[in-house]
Amino acid sequence: MPAKTPAPTTLTGGQVRLEPLTLDHIPDLFAAGGNDEEVWRWLPVGTPRTEEELRAVAAGLLARAPHQIAFAVIHLGTGRAVGWTTYHEIDTRDERLEIGWTWYGRAYWRTGVNTESKLLLLTHAFEDLGMGRVQWRTDIFNQRSQNAILRLGAQPEGVHRRERLRSDGSWRDTAYFSLLADEWPPARARLGARLTELLAKG
Repeated sequence: MPAKTPAPTTLTGGQVRLEPLTLDHIPDLFAAGGNDEEVWRWLPVGTPRTEEELRAVAAGLLARAPHQIAFAVIHLGTGRAVGWTTYHEIDTRDERLEIGWTWYGRAYWRTGVNTESKLLLLTHAFEDLGMGRVQWRTDIFNQRSQNAILRLGAQPEGVHRRERLRSDGSWRDTAYFSLLADEWPPARARLGARLTELLAKG
């Protein structure tokens, strides 16, 4: 039996809530990470300098539905959107999808926001949708992202050369990673322990 097709939904944890992205989230999102070159450095669009530029990027994501499901990441402590993430490259027949187009405001780096967001997304993908494979891909030079993906328990799968045009006009080599359904239970345990550790640090 094929996996279920992802649909807009809300996933709630202890410190974040993932809810369907809308253009109403743009003011919060721009305040969190708009006009910050380091936040947008590795994404395949230029840095949005205004709310309207960020709105246009978000509208492009939303236009890809249902082939791409975009979530706003809401920080429960403030009630404000602090980033976004997506499911894309969705293939229910082959039971796989990709998590990507992820960013968070710099104030939320090295906190539990990314760990809990990924825990929610992976739990939904494997346990609710019945996916057999979740993958990630990132710029070969984006070591911070690669380290974060490895901490999830994902396995490196190699590099695709000259795969994508960067926003600065150079060509990107892309590092691929994946996590399989039978690898998920121990990964879930590690992620839970990691989240507890991050929350204990405050």
